[in-house]
Amino acid sequence: MTRLNLDVLSSRIKTHKEALIAISKPPICTERARHYSEIYQQHQDKPVPVRRALALAHHLAERTIWIKHDELIVGNQASKVRAAPIFPEYTVTWIEKEIDDLADRPGAGFSVSEEDKRVLHEICPWWRGQTVQDRCYGMFTGEQKALLATGIIKAEGNMTSGDAHLAVNFPLLLEKGLDGLREKVAERRSRIDLTHLNDLHGEQFLKAIDIVLQAVTEHIKRYATLAREMAQAEKSAARRGELLTIAENCDVIAHRPPQTFWQALQLCYFIQLILQIESNGHSVSFGRMDQYLYPWYRRDVELEQHTDREQAIELLQSCWLKLLEVNKIRSGSHSKASAGSPLYQNVTIGGQNLLADKAVDAVNPLSYAILESCGRLRSTQPNLSVRYHAGMSDDFLNACVEVIRCGFGMPAFNNDEIVIPQFIRLGVSAADAYQYAAIGCIETAVGGKWGYRCTGMSFINFARVMLASLEGGRDATSGKTFLPQDKALSAGNFDSFDRVMSAWDEQIRYYTRKSIEIEYVVDTVLEENAHDILCSALVDDCIERAKSIKQGGAKYDWVSGLQVGIANLGNSLAAVKKLVFEQGVVAQQALSEALATDFDGLNGEQLRQRLVNGAPKYGNDDDYVDELLTRAYQTYIEELKSYVNPRHGRGPIGGGYYAGTSSISANVPFGAQTMATPDGRKARTPLAEGASPASGTDRLGPTAVMGSVSKLPTGSILGGVLLNQKLNPAALDNPGDRQKLMLLLRTFFEAHKGWHIQYNIVSRETLLAAKAQPDNYRDLVVRVAGYSAFFTALSPDAQDDIIARTEHSL
Repeated sequence: MTRLNLDVLSSRIKTHKEALIAISKPPICTERARHYSEIYQQHQDKPVPVRRALALAHHLAERTIWIKHDELIVGNQASKVRAAPIFPEYTVTWIEKEIDDLADRPGAGFSVSEEDKRVLHEICPWWRGQTVQDRCYGMFTGEQKALLATGIIKAEGNMTSGDAHLAVNFPLLLEKGLDGLREKVAERRSRIDLTHLNDLHGEQFLKAIDIVLQAVTEHIKRYATLAREMAQAEKSAARRGELLTIAENCDVIAHRPPQTFWQALQLCYFIQLILQIESNGHSVSFGRMDQYLYPWYRRDVELEQHTDREQAIELLQSCWLKLLEVNKIRSGSHSKASAGSPLYQNVTIGGQNLLADKAVDAVNPLSYAILESCGRLRSTQPNLSVRYHAGMSDDFLNACVEVIRCGFGMPAFNNDEIVIPQFIRLGVSAADAYQYAAIGCIETAVGGKWGYRCTGMSFINFARVMLASLEGGRDATSGKTFLPQDKALSAGNFDSFDRVMSAWDEQIRYYTRKSIEIEYVVDTVLEENAHDILCSALVDDCIERAKSIKQGGAKYDWVSGLQVGIANLGNSLAAVKKLVFEQGVVAQQALSEALATDFDGLNGEQLRQRLVNGAPKYGNDDDYVDELLTRAYQTYIEELKSYVNPRHGRGPIGGGYYAGTSSISANVPFGAQTMATPDGRKARTPLAEGASPASGTDRLGPTAVMGSVSKLPTGSILGGVLLNQKLNPAALDNPGDRQKLMLLLRTFFEAHKGWHIQYNIVSRETLLAAKAQPDNYRDLVVRVAGYSAFFTALSPDAQDDIIARTEHSL
């Protein structure tokens, strides 16, 4: 078996990591806000894509750049380390309201200087009424606004930031270089016919791409100049040599394809960085990095040996720490659903390639190097994912388990045996389907060929919809009724459980339609007001079609929203069916009263315990509850098939919707807005996370959990079926236990056809100690949802949710 060295960090990497972790309240940066405001005000006559391109070019030319920490990979997002830029074109509403209170946020605080406040108060008034969020609310109906106000449907993140949730075409970038991409744009512009309306708009878009690509080239050259200036003043000969190499690297990749592994990695990072400067949408991912960077790794490390393996790992770790520097500021409400301020910058390794119509294992030496680099660093970035398939070697799977033992929640696994066939079924070509990658959390798409939002559109609180279906359509939290019905527990007039399910069907179909309506507005406003020029330039076939991604430029386009409270839905339906209708031990009106009073009335706790213990719970491989959940979820999935997204028929293959459970940490704030539920859950406590069981209800071990999850309609939940499991570190102490986990993984993915799984390897005692003494555990990383975060950077509510999760043994 390949042995990974997982306990070594160079002093350079260790120092850089410690410096980043020590920043508990990162600053904000107003440079981007100032630069974009200047260009938007000066060029109001320009078409939106050109204005966007000029704004990005101006910012890249004028912004503060620096090289610090003995860095090997260079490029900063903001004027200060870990500073979060402000993006006023998306929203200024929450910024003006919350700017004075950012430092006091639990788990998501930022420091804001008085000068920063002055700049923002100067800039924000000009943007009022012009932002993406303003324009969305200008289009929403009264009903849509009311739904959003209740929080049953949530779409704030789509309006207050960019889309992202994709990987761009890094292989094309590496093949052609920036000058080659400009040549591709020039060739397409040579075929423009300005007497055609589409070409008239297309020419402005292609012009914008050329402006941006030239700006990226000049921006990279700024770092070359800076590195040479620093080299002249550098006293250390070794560091002087590094700085000169950095300058040479930048000189090359500013124009041409990279010649070395270092240059290839640097170019990919620059693009990754500028994509997030252009738009603050998160889940900008690298795709299959071990595949497209391997030719440079093989030549430098394996053949010509210009770089040894340890140097390559240090370069990778330098890149990972630069990812950790990238930061994003969200509104107070949005930050609660993204605990720990994650950016979800996913790197995918492993899986299969299709060669001569035959699937072959794609693992290579760079796959191991990336895995080892992350295992040593134990950071939150990148979000490392492994593509599992039946032919994966025991050697590589064992290496993955060794890294899982490190206890930072990575790697997560996605299953080729599910994703590839389902993508082909949708209409993705086999050649492309084999190139899929994890995007952001656990969602998947084909890098460089897929539009935005393979997940992450609007969120629906399934638990609140279920409660409404039990009370005549009345939302228990807000008291509002959007779809009135004539059956209610409080009236005691449900004549059968089938009528309960009919009520659920009617309610969830209504809320599904409303979520699509809201998404349509947001998509339309983003298309008209927030073109992402660089991003579109690196997604096929935007250049050839002369369309941005939002206009239908991507080859493929499917969208997923997120459904929260899956397990609570199933458990609640099981309790109502068994205890109310089958056994008759709980009266309808008694249950209604108990839920309304949060079980505080006479015999309330006794009734709650009956709900908790008297009905089956999802996560224990019990068909009774698992099939009820599947039946209820299927209604939502079927309703989604009634709709297409705004790109449908405008170029992309697809244009539809599918389900997804990768709900980040939204289970905590969504639970805080949800009254008591029939599964015995108390009001305002967290809902179940992802597709995982509700905390403490999965009592029969990890195999039983996998059995329950496997009964979900996985093939239709292509936005991801997120399964989190927690193991005590002692569970993987000896080789025999690690073999057990490998066998468990193979069984889950091959026999049960599971979509995804990830592990927290941390004890309850450690988590409690870290919450009590955070200064002693600044580097403790935990898996929150489809991402990892520093535990001490989470809010107390998010920490408690992780502590409460069931701790399994093998």
